Parts: sequence; C-alpha cells; structure tokens
Amino acid sequence: MSVEHLQELHGLPAFEFPAENESTELPDAGSVAWAVRVSPYEDDSEEFADAFERFLTKVDTAKVRALIIGQWGEAYEDDASTVVDLLVAAKDRLPSLEALFIGDLEAEEAEISWIQQADVTPVLHAFPQLRELGVRGGTDLKFPAVRHESLRTLSFEAGGLPGEVVRGVVASELPALEYLELWLGVEGYGGDATVADLAPLLAGGRFPHLRHLGLRNSEIQDEIAAAVASAPLVAQLTSLDLSLGVLSDEGALALLDGQPLTHLKWIDLHHNFISEEVADRLRTTWEAAGVEVDLSETGDSWEDGDEIHRYTAVSE
Repeated sequence: MSVEHLQELHGLPAFEFPAENESTELPDAGSVAWAVRVSPYEDDSEEFADAFERFLTKVDTAKVRALIIGQWGEAYEDDASTVVDLLVAAKDRLPSLEALFIGDLEAEEAEISWIQQADVTPVLHAFPQLRELGVRGGTDLKFPAVRHESLRTLSFEAGGLPGEVVRGVVASELPALEYLELWLGVEGYGGDATVADLAPLLAGGRFPHLRHLGLRNSEIQDEIAAAVASAPLVAQLTSLDLSLGVLSDEGALALLDGQPLTHLKWIDLHHNFISEEVADRLRTTWEAAGVEVDLSETGDSWEDGDEIHRYTAVSE
C-alpha cells in the first residue's frame, strides 16, 4: 500500500492552491480544503514560506475552514518546524480554521519514513477552535501531552510512530475527542510503542466522547487485539479499526474470545493474515449481529527457520 494525496478533509474536497506561474480561478474560500505545497525538485520552485504567504494574500483566509500542508521542502532534510512556525504566526489570519493536515506527501514525493516531522502541538495552542488534526510521518515527530477543548478528530499516519508520541496522546486532555487513529508501524522505522503505552487509553476514562478507535498498521497487532478484547474503552465505541497490520489467527481468536463486539457498527481488519476458517467464524459471529466487517486483503506470511514473517501495509 502506498499513501496518496488527500482527496478531501473535514468533508470538503481538496483544492490545490496554484503554483506561482499558474493562472487558476479560485473557488470560494470556505468551500474547499486548501492544499498548499511546493515542488523542491523543480528549478523554478518557490520556497514554501513564499507560497504560504501568497496563499494568505490571494485567498480570503478569514473563511478558510480546512488546510492541507503538502511538501514543504526536501522531505528527508527539512523538518516540519518551519511549517508549524508559519501556521502559528498566521493564526489571526485564519480565524475559521477547523481542520489541518500536515505532511500530505505521496510515495512519489517521499516515502512515509522520510518525512521529517516536528512538535505539532503548537498549532493546537494557536488554534483553540481546531476540530481536526492529521499528521503524516513519524520521524522526529513530537506530541507532548496537551489540553484542547475543541479537537474531535486526531490521526497520525506513520511507518513507525514513536512511543513517546503515543504516550503524549494518551496523557492529553481532549474532552471533545470522538475519533482517534494511530498508525503504529514497525520498530525498524521508529515504531517502538507498546501495549503498555496504550493501556491508560484502553482502560477508558481518558476520552469520554471517543466513538472510533483505530490502532492500525502495527507489527504487534495480535498483542493489541488481545488487549482490545478485554478493554473497558470498547464499550463506548461504535467502530474499531485494527487494519493494515499483521493480525493473525491469534489476535482474531482473542477478539472472538473476549468481550462481545456486537454493539459496534463496523470493524475493519483489512490487510490481515487470518486463515479462512477463522475469518468465517468472525463473519458468522459479527455479521449475524449486524456488524459490518472488512476482512479483505489477506496476506501471505513466510517462514525463516522458526520465525514467521509478516508485513504491515506501510513501513518505509
């Protein structure tokens, strides 16, 4: 699986803010999610700071509701701290901003593990009205515990999400949070989070309005499934996503043997290593109760001596 540019954000279609040398009619500022990016590999490409200032000047930013930040420089050299600083500096010029995504790079621009991130919490402090924050890339990503009254959606896409980021999220005070998605990734690319890091989240009580939980793209997906199977938090959810990882029969059976999940509207387990026999049991149990289940994209594992190898959907 390769990540691609966002097609929408916050329910709004993505619109590419035109390059300096392009003449394009601009839509109403509040009707789209504005994507601002540069192409550093082109000789005539402008600096991101210049492109962002041009965006702030050309668009009625008082009406901008959603903003997508794409490539800002050489992804493996220039971290996102400059982007964060520019956003914070522009806070008074973006009074209606409700959704922000930082790192909208597709594989042709940079592998997800090449994206150099930064501490993104300053944007939460700068935009107390923000309802949605998404980040792609885990290298050098920081998310110390923060309090934010309005945030409803928080997502991190990474080939390896640092454990300190997971711990920061879990320790945060986000009373309005309804949707949480973490791509935990693999240890080889910095994904060193453990089930113990997730324990305070799974115990419930941290985010009283959480309705969707995604713990995705993990090489410890079986351990996560076993923890989720007995987690008090699950009772308040309406959907659960354990997809993109290396979920096998072990984790799937743990879900079947744990608390009933029949109150959920949907469960996403796509990209898995579950046998057809166990998959049939999952379908029989959950679909009979009206739960929508995605068990597509079953992968093939391989053995090397006593070791069984499986792969997450996104790593490098």
